[in-house]
Amino acid sequence: MRRFFFLQNSPVDCFAKPKELTELETGRSQFVRAGVQRVQPFVHGYRECNTPVQVKGGSLAQLSGVSPLSTGYYLTQKAARNQLRCPSPLSGKSKRKGGTHVKLTRHNGRAGKNGVYNPKHNDRSFDIANSEHIDEERAKQNLYWDCYNGFCNFKNPDKENELSATFEDVEQLFYRQRYRDFVTGQNERNVKNRHPERNKETGDLLKSKKTCPEETVYQIGTLDNHVPPELLIEIVTEFMEIVNERFGSHVHILNWALHLDESTPHIHERHVFDCENQYGEIAPQQEKALEALGFELPEPEKPVGRKNNRKMTFDSACRVLLFDVAKKHGLQLEEEPEYGGRAYLEKQDYILFKQKEQLAAQEQKLEELTMKIEDVEALVDEVADIAYDKAVEVVADTVKLETHKEDIKLVEQSKAWVLSPERKASKKEVEYAVKRLDGVIARITNAMKSTIQKIQTTLMKPEVKKAGTEQIKKKAKSSIIEQLSRKKKEMAEREVSRTIPAKSKKQDMEL
Repeated sequence: MRRFFFLQNSPVDCFAKPKELTELETGRSQFVRAGVQRVQPFVHGYRECNTPVQVKGGSLAQLSGVSPLSTGYYLTQKAARNQLRCPSPLSGKSKRKGGTHVKLTRHNGRAGKNGVYNPKHNDRSFDIANSEHIDEERAKQNLYWDCYNGFCNFKNPDKENELSATFEDVEQLFYRQRYRDFVTGQNERNVKNRHPERNKETGDLLKSKKTCPEETVYQIGTLDNHVPPELLIEIVTEFMEIVNERFGSHVHILNWALHLDESTPHIHERHVFDCENQYGEIAPQQEKALEALGFELPEPEKPVGRKNNRKMTFDSACRVLLFDVAKKHGLQLEEEPEYGGRAYLEKQDYILFKQKEQLAAQEQKLEELTMKIEDVEALVDEVADIAYDKAVEVVADTVKLETHKEDIKLVEQSKAWVLSPERKASKKEVEYAVKRLDGVIARITNAMKSTIQKIQTTLMKPEVKKAGTEQIKKKAKSSIIEQLSRKKKEMAEREVSRTIPAKSKKQDMEL
């Protein structure tokens, strides 16, 4: 186990017991190259002596004046190969023209189902023996950097050359130093407004989704098709320097870790956005910080929201910068954006993200279907109204026809009886009876006209019509639902009979 050191003006005891992290031993959360001309970032190797060295053009050169926060490995090439030995399918061909295209991903997140992300996962400050997805032996090759201590190697509690402080300690100290005034001022305002129960400590900022550090995971390639870890480090750290140079006034990189002990080499990096608030205090606030940096909303005419915020613009800009750096190193990349959410911390979150994508498509489909259903319902309302009117006419006509026929039939029978030869009445009496029966038929006809009018008037009353229409709509909708259910079932059965179960894909990034 060797401690990774950064260049310093004075010799360093490589195996001296690290001091406890205190507020007197703080640095700046910036990447600085003071006193030397910028060189290829993160040249790889390590040193085992008190003389700082740099690999440049294959030879060793002594350097001095580099800040402890310099983002470079000034180490020997032979040791670099040992330290970062991780076979890559793309070794030797990733820079060749016409070579394999690889996927470059940059995923952001702050919290999962168990709350805000814990930096202990990144610096391995937990018992990795209980983690099946972590290779204990390869974990010794992991590299760590934080804004106070610079570079360190694998934390081993049994060795004296362990990390000076965990990432968790570093973040707590950074927040305590940088946001103490903000927390104190806010607590005073809470008391003044008679809400002391709202008072917080700086540590509480690390537990809130809105103010905790954001975590980003960088990966180039997949389990079976990835770049060598040294190339990953070169690209990502060069990108970090660009981010720091351009946005470092409001975006502070706190720590990062290169993981070689999982399936695919990747880097976890944590940073915080902040800017001055209306009271002149520096506070962690992402949207205001990005606004101060000049980032616009994707849709300036619309209000800030989950789908319209400056972080989206910032991430797009970072993606362009990162791809430019990777291309400068000769990589051929898959240009389509890849959004994997938080697969690097919680597999379940990755699954949920994919489900959200499917849900979004389903919601769009649902919206279209809802509009169609609304159209159908409007049609049912209209049809029910018309159907009721027609039903009233049909009912009235039917009542008229059937009742008229029955009554006329009775009168005609009486008329036939009067006119039958068996009757002994005089001709005058018969004619009188027939005339009277014809009058009855006429009165029946007139009475039916009046009755039909009364029936129609009653059935067309608003309260009667409404009840009748609802009955018609209920029947119509039931019929439509039955038809849809039957069609849906038929389609599902057809799809099942046609579908071949797809072979499940193995996750590229294990935890």
